[in-house]
Amino acid sequence: MTNPMITTKQVSVELGGQRIIDGVSLEAYAGEVVGLVGPNGAGKTTLLRAISGLLYPVSGSIALEGEDIAQMAPRLRAQKLALLPQDHVVHWAISVEDLVALGRLPYRGFGAALSPADRAAISNALAAMDVADFAKRSVIELSGGERARALIARALAQETPILLADEPAAGLDAVHQLDLFGHLRGLAEQGRCVVVVLHDLTMASRFCDRLIVLDHGKVHASGGAAKVLTSKVLKTVYGITAYRGTADGVPFVVPLKTLAETSTTARDAADRSN
Repeated sequence: MTNPMITTKQVSVELGGQRIIDGVSLEAYAGEVVGLVGPNGAGKTTLLRAISGLLYPVSGSIALEGEDIAQMAPRLRAQKLALLPQDHVVHWAISVEDLVALGRLPYRGFGAALSPADRAAISNALAAMDVADFAKRSVIELSGGERARALIARALAQETPILLADEPAAGLDAVHQLDLFGHLRGLAEQGRCVVVVLHDLTMASRFCDRLIVLDHGKVHASGGAAKVLTSKVLKTVYGITAYRGTADGVPFVVPLKTLAETSTTARDAADRSN
């Protein structure tokens, strides 16, 4: 196997004096989509922000293509890694096209003219996220889903070998969710490394090569979806029972009941039988 694009070794992160990530080691490679899954508060977003360089670990190390991120100049880091954050808020009236063009700043500098390569990257990103038709509109005039697609396009225009995305499908309709994940898979097939935070276990099962299950800031399980999204893991980590199957060869995971509901149902059935 080739050298990893992302390596974390025993990374721990604290926020407000509380340890959110606790000794996480992982690797992610070119050509794969890696999904970070787990319940709310498991540390998924914090881990993604640490890998991007926005948060500093209290211990451990993070490397991009073998280079310690702590020693990497911000401009170089931005040429290696693009981050799509969970927050889709834009606070100023900027056109969609200009927003997407911000993804080219690591290569041209602020205020410099767009090169032909910049324009091609912007055009491709606008088309990929189906926002080219309103490229001249202000972002603040867009619906939540349209704005989310515009922000995804900005990250795509950065054309980095590593893409980190935190719940990128939030706010998207079904068609654009499928388009987005299809595009992320296409990026991986082109040799890029994609790490995405997901809550939708069906999308995770369908589009991710590997899943890393986080729970209370630690890696609980890692591997293919069939290996890690077992009944035991779903009960232990998520506290649910679920139905897992396939439809037309596509895997799906449907949450059925919480363990609390299951216990109540069993107790009620026992009461009725007495």
